Order: sequence, then structure tokens, then C-alpha cells
Amino acid sequence: MHLDDIMTDAAVLSELGRRLERHRLERNLTQGELASEAGIGQATVQRAERGESVQMTSMIKLLRALGLLAGLDVAVPESIDLPIAQLEREQRKGRQRARG
Repeated sequence: MHLDDIMTDAAVLSELGRRLERHRLERNLTQGELASEAGIGQATVQRAERGESVQMTSMIKLLRALGLLAGLDVAVPESIDLPIAQLEREQRKGRQRARG
């Protein structure tokens, strides 16, 4: 399932929880083992996997322990180069002519 803007917050959390659980199981970890690796409580892992809200720092610790932290670069890029921003930059530079 792909995440999109029409999904409710609850649906997004539920899907993220399902994905976290799948990654944990693919690594053959129990919830307790993952919690220990992440430095959080087992109840926090359980809440995240149930699609309930957890603190951002707990989510970062979970993603790091599962080797998924780099995925945040894709999810939240440093900046987005919108076409309108490119046009504005070009207009500020002015027209450049080739010399003959």
C-alpha cells in the first residue's frame, strides 16, 4: 500500500506500524530484542506496530535499529526544487549572451 494525501492520519500510522513489524520480523527480532537495540521500551514498539502515536525520538530510534533511518532523506528531503523557484532564479540572473 502506498501512502498518499487522501489517507487519514490513523490509516498512515497503521500502515507505518505494519511496515515496522514486517521489517522487524524480516530481521528475526522479537519486540523485546528490537526495543533493547533501539533503547526504548517494549511497550513503545508494540504501540508503534499497532499504529498508535509514539514520540518522534522513539520512531528515530526504531528506524535506526532497523537500518531504515536513511529513508528519512527520501521522506523529508533537505529541499525541493520547484519549477517556479527555478524560474525565479533564472529571472534574477538575467539573460546571459554568448560572446562572438
